[in-house]
Amino acid sequence: MPFKCMQLTDFVIKFPHSARQKCVRVAWEKANVDEKWTQTNWAKRIDARQRKAKMTDFDRYKVMKAKKMRNKIIRHEMKKLVKESTGSAKSADSKKPAKPKKSAKTTKSVKKEKA
Repeated sequence: MPFKCMQLTDFVIKFPHSARQKCVRVAWEKANVDEKWTQTNWAKRIDARQRKAKMTDFDRYKVMKAKKMRNKIIRHEMKKLVKESTGSAKSADSKKPAKPKKSAKTTKSVKKEKA
């Protein structure tokens, strides 16, 4: 494998200098590098990208329907929360005195003055 294609990770394996492939493989298996690698976020992202690329039309359709359902549930819960918060705000507003309504006489007198 060319050095330009290699990426450094936090996994360290101890084996002697200029060791043969068999020695490296034994050290690799002893350190459980494959198991550690599959648990990293990097490996999970690569796996998710590959699974998404292999999806069929029906799989994409199922994902779309699942997203719609999830968003519908979220929207419903948000509306409940907003309604609760505005309901508590309205109960606090109900303690304020109501504005006096204009009487019919004052509106008629204003109309006469304009005419």
